[in-house]
Amino acid sequence: MSTLVRICDPVLAWERRLFARRAEPKGVLIVAAGGLGDAVLFAHVLPRFLALAGPGEPVTVVLRRDAAKMAFLFPKSVAVRAVDFDRLYRDIPYRRRTLADTRALNARLALSADYLRHPWLDEALIAAAEAPETAAMAPRPWPKHQRRLERNRALYARLFESGPPLADKIVRWTRFANWLTGRNDPPPVARLSGDTLPPPARTDRPLAVLQPFSAVARKQVPPEVWRAVIAALPADAEILVAGAPGDFVRHPEYAALESPPQVRPDTSTFAELVPTLRAARLVVSVDTALMHLAIAVGAPTLGLASAAYVGEIVPYDSAAIPPNAHFLYADMPCRGCLGDCRFPPDRGMYPCVARLDADAIAREAARLFGSATQKK
Repeated sequence: MSTLVRICDPVLAWERRLFARRAEPKGVLIVAAGGLGDAVLFAHVLPRFLALAGPGEPVTVVLRRDAAKMAFLFPKSVAVRAVDFDRLYRDIPYRRRTLADTRALNARLALSADYLRHPWLDEALIAAAEAPETAAMAPRPWPKHQRRLERNRALYARLFESGPPLADKIVRWTRFANWLTGRNDPPPVARLSGDTLPPPARTDRPLAVLQPFSAVARKQVPPEVWRAVIAALPADAEILVAGAPGDFVRHPEYAALESPPQVRPDTSTFAELVPTLRAARLVVSVDTALMHLAIAVGAPTLGLASAAYVGEIVPYDSAAIPPNAHFLYADMPCRGCLGDCRFPPDRGMYPCVARLDADAIAREAARLFGSATQKK
């Protein structure tokens, strides 16, 4: 399909330029094409980029359609556009409309906030914007697309060398924002202001939230880990097992977790779940978007991480980590592989995830729950 895109894009660009712009460019367009968890992390740094807008200038953030579920965390002044990247790559009529709509924004500044970029997707949006000012970080090396990424450097009037390939995302974004704005601000702490969030839910019993599901199945720990966590929590605790409805269908082996009377499933959306997270004494989650959301809204959170993203995502950099965030992972010499694991799965898990100790997780969950209960 990339061949068809290569053929069609020059034609689509010519077609767009048949329609002259009738006004001076105005506003800032930010393309942030990461996943759900990236959208949560980006919410912490987004205010730094808003300083690039002049008085009265609109700011539009383009997110992937799935990541747009976290757009409620962004400032209300920001307009969010959700783009289906799969359709953008495979559906030429959809691509035509989406790229034309991007140009119609008539942005003064088009900015890519992504270090990992796809030359035919997020960079196609930057090209379509035809903004007089453009900026980005130099892209992460990607052998499959490296030649095109090098050609696409010409899209940007300003390119920032943001550091080594493995670096904390919040820190990298902060460096980029500082470079663009001429500031030298430290990274923001990954905790959103309570003034911007709904109040905590009212609960009759101390509450814990468990999130066993991940879009990357190899990040999931087995049900016996969660049974150990449930057994380690007080008998009077209310325990919610969070997940999308499809998660419980795809992973029936976790259904037995609901057998204790104090445990029940919760299929709320991310936005609906925020009051519950804010009321929780503890959230235990695999490395997934809900983990980042729980940390962001202030819930005492224990993240069960792989070593794959150590150095980029978990644990957070010491300058950005809030006191409510806690992580456990089994270190390995190959840490930081970013999911490109060279080992075969161990019982369906990344080997580093398989090495997580259920007893250690249960003890830490009990400790954190008890500590949070004392503070209530």
